[in-house]
Amino acid sequence: MRTESKLWPVLRVSAGNFLEAYDFQVFGYYAAAIGQTFFPSGNQYASLMLSLTTFGAGFLMRPLGAIVLGAYIDQHGRRSGLLLTLALMAIGTVSIACTPGYAAIGLLAPLLVLLGRLLQGLSAGVELGGVSVYLAEIATPDRKGFFVSWQSATQQLAVVFAALLGLILTASVSSANMTRWGWRIPLLVGCVIIPVVLRMRRSLEETEAFRARKHHPTMSAAIRMLAKDWRLVLLGMLMATMVTVCFYMITAYTPTFGSSVLHLTSTASLAVTLCVGLSNFFWVPVMGALSDRVGRRPLLLACTILTLLTAYPALYWLVGAPSFSRLLVVELWFSLMFGGYSGAMVVFMTEIMPIDVRTAAFSLAFTLATAIFGGFTPAICTYLIHVTGNRAMPGAWLSAAAACGLIAVLRLKPAFTRV
Repeated sequence: MRTESKLWPVLRVSAGNFLEAYDFQVFGYYAAAIGQTFFPSGNQYASLMLSLTTFGAGFLMRPLGAIVLGAYIDQHGRRSGLLLTLALMAIGTVSIACTPGYAAIGLLAPLLVLLGRLLQGLSAGVELGGVSVYLAEIATPDRKGFFVSWQSATQQLAVVFAALLGLILTASVSSANMTRWGWRIPLLVGCVIIPVVLRMRRSLEETEAFRARKHHPTMSAAIRMLAKDWRLVLLGMLMATMVTVCFYMITAYTPTFGSSVLHLTSTASLAVTLCVGLSNFFWVPVMGALSDRVGRRPLLLACTILTLLTAYPALYWLVGAPSFSRLLVVELWFSLMFGGYSGAMVVFMTEIMPIDVRTAAFSLAFTLATAIFGGFTPAICTYLIHVTGNRAMPGAWLSAAAACGLIAVLRLKPAFTRV
């Protein structure tokens, strides 16, 4: 099958990934407004932290989704599993978009929002892994890096789309109205996208690699296999830590950091986020293709070392004289590091995981990193700045994540690769 004939399946399977990333980005962008709507408090910091913690709580469900839904995909097929994850994601999105505020229904409001986030997290726990494995299994052998990179690349389109919509809303809706009801518009747009994505994904075919396998492990067998390979899953988690922390720092956290910490305008912060999304979208597939030529490890090592050395100095330079241009320069540098690392890491993860539980193992490693480190990045950064008074502390957090990635890459030798 020629590469050209596989481009449409790549777009169809990645469309759900776009929606998943879009929903999470929107919640992060409007965390302050969501906090005031569902978690009212006389303390602005407390409301924001409750909102950001709810944002992070969705990530706690991801490991469960990785195990349960990942084992389902490894047993019943890529196509049916990806349809199930999309349906769960849709229910969570609609519940958050349509829940009345605290003033209308009291404590039921934050509880419903939390449940919606947990349901989104359950679905997202296997969405990235399911899409990555599907792309790896339909890719031509010499272009796996390029094909699998579109899992992350479509996430960047979601960042761009969410930022563009945010800029339009900021220009056309007053700040007061954005806090009252304007933040719901992006979520409702996500609800409108759901039927389109569902129709695209329903037309997917099962991968030949899955059909060719005679043995598909049951749920209990999959769990036993995951327990047996716990060291590999742990190293995969450490390797994924950098990509998750970096992604949520330069996308979901940027609008909050720019407006609440650097005191730039919402328009400036969203404009930087838009540029970051475009930059990520360019670098991820380019670096994925480069990894097909030079290998995965050289890119992984280079990006982790550079991030480890430059993250805190870059943030220190930024907060010394905050401006739109400085924020843009720093975020684009981090975007290059993210793109180079992600383009090589995702395909590398599909290559090192056990074949029989590839989806579950990949998803568990990735979601543990997201649940423990990446998803709480906005909340952790906010907390670190609050307790230290040092606005450059997010750079230290990113450096720590890069150190985790470096350790994992050094331990994961090429001998681990299972093609």
